[in-house]
Amino acid sequence: MEIQGKIVIVTGASSGIGLATAKLLGQNGAKVALVARSKEELEQISEEIPDSLIIVADMTIESDIKKMIQETKNHYGRIDILINNAGQGYYAPIEKINIEKYHQIIELNLIGPLIAMQEVIPIMKSQGSGTIINISSGTALMYLPNMAAYSSSKRALAGMTLTAREELKIDNIVVSVVYPYITNTNFGKNALRESVVNMTQREVPQGDAPELVAQKILEGIQTGEAEIFLREWNKKQ
Repeated sequence: MEIQGKIVIVTGASSGIGLATAKLLGQNGAKVALVARSKEELEQISEEIPDSLIIVADMTIESDIKKMIQETKNHYGRIDILINNAGQGYYAPIEKINIEKYHQIIELNLIGPLIAMQEVIPIMKSQGSGTIINISSGTALMYLPNMAAYSSSKRALAGMTLTAREELKIDNIVVSVVYPYITNTNFGKNALRESVVNMTQREVPQGDAPELVAQKILEGIQTGEAEIFLREWNKKQ
């Protein structure tokens, strides 16, 4: 799908991958609905992206997600692309995973994108086309200590994405999953973690710029590939 003139929703648009993606798509002629919890941050970002729409929403709240889709449709008249990017990490060994925190991670990383998809799919069907991009994680293809809670949510998202791709082919809706590597954002700083986890600098390799991930997302939209990788993954890790 070409980007020029398309209506795009980007969740988690106030920082990191979401911010870089929103800016890049705007630079390529898209009209972007910017979704995040912070109105002030979105207002500043919106000044840099012509014809953008600010939507304050919490992606763990079903009514906010439904409002996000409806406001975008009401404002622009259609929705061409949905990018489910909002997410949060959680570092904990299996025996120390806090079930309440795990529920939070599942709500944000998996249930939120599912609800957004359920709301946007009928709109895209009525239009005769659409693209959905779900941002998973390279950890979904790896087996890393202390990452089970986070990686399992992203692995489930990837599976749901590829299943939706098969279901929606007949409706000319392309569904793709992106697997970012470590990215130079505030993701690690904002992640939940248990006190027993100490991620030392030695354990964290050099990350990618969020702009690189944004470029891969743009390419994924244009090519319609099922899976978009930032790096080659060793699934035995």
